Amino acid sequence: MPVKKTILLFLIALVSSSCRMSYSFTGASIPIEAKTISIDYFPNQASLVVPSLSQTLTEALRNRFITQTPLQLIRRNGDLNIEGSIISYITQPVAIQGTEQAALNRLTISVRVKFTNKFDEKQNFEQTFTRFEDYPFTANLNAVQDNLIQLIVEALVDDIFNKAVVNW
Repeated sequence: MPVKKTILLFLIALVSSSCRMSYSFTGASIPIEAKTISIDYFPNQASLVVPSLSQTLTEALRNRFITQTPLQLIRRNGDLNIEGSIISYITQPVAIQGTEQAALNRLTISVRVKFTNKFDEKQNFEQTFTRFEDYPFTANLNAVQDNLIQLIVEALVDDIFNKAVVNW
């Protein structure tokens, strides 16, 4: 009996040590060698600039990786690296009614992201992520802007996180 247990434990150890990915409860799939991540500040290069947007997006992205992966955030040259910029911030009417008046307006934010994985170059990507939220035409954008930005940033962070480390 002890020999069988020893062999079984050896096989379990062998199989688990041959896995190349680390998994978490969030579904993140990160190379076991990866210990650090660097996430550069996302400058706002859109024609319409909201001063707080760059900071809000950058901090939300950093927070997601800190709280949902075992990676340590460092300033530069992480095993995984995310960089990019906000390239579009626009509001426009949607859902035009018969009176040619918009029933809704739409705030759309687009970010360009470059992801680099030092251990698996097949995971590298450069992609534009776009999300939007609609708001009533009767609402003043300044009154609803902060809430809309929070919702859009949350969705953008989900998209970027999933593309970078969730390989479903």
